[in-house]
Amino acid sequence: MINKYKLLDKTECLTLLCTRAYSHWSFVKFLLNLPLVFTSSAMCIINSISTDSEKVKIPNIVVNACSVLLMSLLNNIKPAEKFENFKKLSQQFLTLSHDLETLDDDDEDYKNKLNILSLKYDQLIQDCDFEDIPCKYKNYVSKLFTENNRHIPIQLNGTIGMVKKRNSGELSLHNLNV
Repeated sequence: MINKYKLLDKTECLTLLCTRAYSHWSFVKFLLNLPLVFTSSAMCIINSISTDSEKVKIPNIVVNACSVLLMSLLNNIKPAEKFENFKKLSQQFLTLSHDLETLDDDDEDYKNKLNILSLKYDQLIQDCDFEDIPCKYKNYVSKLFTENNRHIPIQLNGTIGMVKKRNSGELSLHNLNV
């Protein structure tokens, strides 16, 4: 049977994790776009300074090469897509958390509504690229929830080395450097 409070803990955990992830990718996007603005401005300045195209040939090549390198990095890393994905997921997990909070235990259709919300959770988990979330955020969120005796998604279980033994209320710290 699905436990509403476990599911609520997990959705709140993932809301925080996705919020941290989209902040991270927003910063990466900014860091990679900033030099692109400078190289475009440099190209404009270089081309408007001289009327002799031979004098600006080498600076144009260098600045163009830098621009191409930056655009290649942007296309390979795709920080804008990751930012948008985690932002969307954060909002969806937050909405799911609100839906779970408003779910009334006394409602006659409680089980069906809880099952639907659980399926939404499972769908969102499948859309989340955990490998694109930096470990420091996974560790931070996992520790935060584990230390406060709150449930975390299985994808974060073991991230910090805190493993809850089955049929035991004890948490033990395991060394992950194997």
